[in-house]
Amino acid sequence: MPPAFHRASKTRGTASTVPAGLAELAESSGVRECLQWFGAGRQWLGEKHLELCRIPAPTFLEQKRAEWMAGEFQQMGLEVSMDRAGNVIAVPPGERNGPLIALTGHLDTVLSPRRPEDVSSGPDGRLTGPGVADNGAGLAALLGVARAVQSAPPLNDGPARIAFVATVGEEGEGNLSGMRFLCRPGGWASRVQAFVVLDGPATDHITCHALASRRFEISFAGPGGHSWSDYGVGNPVHALSHAITLFVDCRGSGGPAGRTSFNFGVIEGGVSINSIPSHARAKLDLRSETPEPIDEMAAQLTDAVEQALATENQRSPTAKVTAKIREIGSRPGGRLAEDAALLRYLRAVDAHLGIRAQLDCASTDANIPLSLGLPAVSIGAGGQGGGAHTPAEWYSPEGRDLGLKRILLTLALLLRDPDGTAFDR
Repeated sequence: MPPAFHRASKTRGTASTVPAGLAELAESSGVRECLQWFGAGRQWLGEKHLELCRIPAPTFLEQKRAEWMAGEFQQMGLEVSMDRAGNVIAVPPGERNGPLIALTGHLDTVLSPRRPEDVSSGPDGRLTGPGVADNGAGLAALLGVARAVQSAPPLNDGPARIAFVATVGEEGEGNLSGMRFLCRPGGWASRVQAFVVLDGPATDHITCHALASRRFEISFAGPGGHSWSDYGVGNPVHALSHAITLFVDCRGSGGPAGRTSFNFGVIEGGVSINSIPSHARAKLDLRSETPEPIDEMAAQLTDAVEQALATENQRSPTAKVTAKIREIGSRPGGRLAEDAALLRYLRAVDAHLGIRAQLDCASTDANIPLSLGLPAVSIGAGGQGGGAHTPAEWYSPEGRDLGLKRILLTLALLLRDPDGTAFDR
């Protein structure tokens, strides 16, 4: 997901040109009815938002929420399927081979409610609990747009239609597995003309630059033993701590600020204070706006582990420790061209609605299509939120209508003219 719901731009936005007929399009049959539904359907959407967030969906265990989403789409009259990865795909009846515009949101959450009461709703519609903004907001918008579209005349008389997709494996070690499956060679994505990814609530950003990342697990192993009688045996925790220190000190003077990042997010090892551990491990996340610095950091990590291993074994006159480095995830980078129709349409819609959004770089489901040269952006679904990835995460529906209108108008433009020639009319 994006690193924060409200963040500063890393890439300067470009001036918007409103295509001819955008105002007329907003008043056309179908589009107008959808925009009106967003106001009339507020209560329904708030209730669905609460209901879906109370269904636990930790990464790799999204099936119950996926089944719930599939049921909601089916009730709207859409044709629904679940692929082998666990993604939910809903399309208008009969749309088996035609071109599609994909509107997507990820199902999984970093934290999950242990009981329904862990996700609560206030009298003003404010939700509190794990996953209510990331990505409850995106999934609720997915349902809202689908409901509006299905209850109104068709948005487009051409061949393209909207596919509503709820993906698995976006967070953490899910490694974007759902979107990877969709975009596999010869797969479903060959029909998709553009991807609009809904992630979080805020409308102040357009993620069109995919932040590359690699993730590693470092592990040290030894014989273990008693802290007194076996003192001198190689200690995996000591070796791991040294490796982390070496890497952090090395990175402290490297790379321009804001261009790369690293984070040791998990450290484990040992069973008791008076036992020499037999195992210790850490998980590390490396990120960069360009791929080359990540390879450099990965090489520095290998050097740090090798140095730490050698130092610890030099200290041990008897049993030694061993070390392994395992890559556990890799997210490719990519960038949408500044003159891409999708980006120009989105900026035009923002100008029409009075939204001031900045282009930015983040890691989302859009990484996969962008890395393959497919048009994709990730945007917020509307409303406000904070406390991502914590039990106190919150979402306020204030401003949700604006986000939904933004999504709908962008989709309508893409359906009318996915190549962007409307700008030349």
